[in-house]
Amino acid sequence: MAVNFLSHEVSDLCIGKPALRALPISATVGESLLALRQCGETYVSLWITDRSTPEKKACAGKLCMVDILCYLCSEENISAPAAALKNPVSALLAKEAATQLRRIEPQSRVVDALDAILEGARILLVPIRPAAGSRKKLLKGTGEFCWLTQEDFARFFFNSIAVFSPILALSVTQLGLVRSDVLSVRYHDPALCALPLIRRALMDQSSVAVLTDDRKLIGEISPSTLAGCDESVAAALAALSAGDFIAYMDWCASPPDAIVRAVKYLLKEKRMQGMLELMEADDFPPFFSSSSSNSSSSSSDDEEGERLRGAKSSRPLGRSGSYSARMGRRSEEAIVCHPESSLAAVMVQTLAHRVGYVWVVEEDYSLVGIVVIRDILKIFRDEIDQLELL
Repeated sequence: MAVNFLSHEVSDLCIGKPALRALPISATVGESLLALRQCGETYVSLWITDRSTPEKKACAGKLCMVDILCYLCSEENISAPAAALKNPVSALLAKEAATQLRRIEPQSRVVDALDAILEGARILLVPIRPAAGSRKKLLKGTGEFCWLTQEDFARFFFNSIAVFSPILALSVTQLGLVRSDVLSVRYHDPALCALPLIRRALMDQSSVAVLTDDRKLIGEISPSTLAGCDESVAAALAALSAGDFIAYMDWCASPPDAIVRAVKYLLKEKRMQGMLELMEADDFPPFFSSSSSNSSSSSSDDEEGERLRGAKSSRPLGRSGSYSARMGRRSEEAIVCHPESSLAAVMVQTLAHRVGYVWVVEEDYSLVGIVVIRDILKIFRDEIDQLELL
């Protein structure tokens, strides 16, 4: 059984994966935003054309809605987000994006591809064959490729549960998987304070914990949730506290009119006219329904604004406030485990909810730490070394 497992190739992980949606690096931020909407995917890929040989193209990286939200809320763009949409999409790519991209051939061993991830590659680009009779390509000359993610490897290993059965029964504490250095903000902190943490969480496939003053977990700001939103959520991120922001996310695509008015009130109070215009823009329909943006009397706005500003977080412990329409689930409960939870149980949670982490809490929801898929993959890699010695 172990021999059969070690013989698997990368192509086995690519079965059923769709071809990448592609954009040229010359596109604008606004064009990438429209591409994300039109393709219905979480990510789009960016490609560079070689000027000397136009038919030759190279992948420069990938981006999602989280990249755009962080860009619009950055210090240099928050006062004029609409203007920022006209900037080149290359501004969204991190300087190290190229070094985090690795091309892997379909016939490579799964173990070799896993090593590439554990060595620092964030993106594995795999050539795939287009479906028979398919002529559609969003970017001529790029060929057909797909991504491989940490989740793909975790699912592959879990499907081979018999090979790894001894370690799957051990607790995450016994395996040393609980990280105590979590990304976190207090519930009353401005949501904008979480911006650099959201960027890090996106890269690490983790999340930002929202804590009470006594370090109890009341929610999270999850990149996997934000990736299913649209650009108007940037306005709520700019206006609200962390606790109010996760509450705002509970309403998903149709927050109550009163909450929409309250966010607008806070934007006016903070003199964020650009974000207010982004919420009301006709060319980029807002996250909530258009009827929600109808203005009411100023007295009503004032009343709702004061109500939202003065409210303290009274939500039950464990409510995350996250919502992922793309995953089809409302995350009213944060995805949590306990220090004694088994590796198998934690993997079931990550794979079922399609996230790269699970929070570790005590019975009273005091935060202990976080378990991330990357560390789980390291455990499997060590086990593979033992199999290869047999």
